[in-house]
Amino acid sequence: MFVLIKDELIKTYARWRTYIGFIAIGILVPLFMVAVKLQGETLINQQAMRRFQELFIISGNITNGLLVSYILMNTLWVHVPFLVALVAGEMVSGEATGGTIRILLTRPVGRTKVIWVKFVATMIYTVTLVGFLGLVCLCLGSVFFGRGDLLVFDRGLLVIPQAEAWMRLILAYVLGMWCMCVVASLAFFFSTLVDNAIGPIIGTMAVLFGFLIISNTPYSLFEKISPYLFTNYTDVWRCAFSEPIPWGQIAASALYLGTYTFAFFMVSVWWFRRKDILT
Repeated sequence: MFVLIKDELIKTYARWRTYIGFIAIGILVPLFMVAVKLQGETLINQQAMRRFQELFIISGNITNGLLVSYILMNTLWVHVPFLVALVAGEMVSGEATGGTIRILLTRPVGRTKVIWVKFVATMIYTVTLVGFLGLVCLCLGSVFFGRGDLLVFDRGLLVIPQAEAWMRLILAYVLGMWCMCVVASLAFFFSTLVDNAIGPIIGTMAVLFGFLIISNTPYSLFEKISPYLFTNYTDVWRCAFSEPIPWGQIAASALYLGTYTFAFFMVSVWWFRRKDILT
């Protein structure tokens, strides 16, 4: 099994599309850091002054690498699902497009094991991509802006000491990995349905935006549906910056997301085992 997973990872990271996400992060994050360094640093300080100067005496520069990393998480989190779907949506459909699916299934390995290996490789890529985002944000943020306490402007002002802020940011990225695994499993499922790599990407993003619209539309019907949509729990990473940390809410959200991930995988297995590859 480990040999099959290793071979699948080699195949995955041999594709040029796999590196689009890493390249995009490697370009966008430094550009954002430079923009904040040139002008945004002053804007962040001014915004903090306007919001809290009546309650607190704020002096000095509150902008540091941890705060910029937190802002980047809120800014780039819309783009990460697309980067995940870009690869996850090609895991099975890419084999069909390249005409290698029949050759793959002639090996003395059952279809269930084939789909399982591809799914594991997809999850590893997803975790790696989000981990790379966190590493780049935290490292470059520390280099550009130094370190300090983290000020979170959500439901008031929360000042998190530097040592604790590092742990909370790491927790947020770990939760982000778990959230993106659901997106990856959805794209993976769509990948088993079609024989082209574009369809799963479009389908995944359409479902995401559709669910988000339902979750954020204040209609009574949508409010009844919203608790059952996985997009209602993909912002669980924000809980890492609450005081106290709502571990119960995190556990419940993680359970919902894990259930969706498992369900998408099982449906993918069921469909792939019955997929006609001869026509």
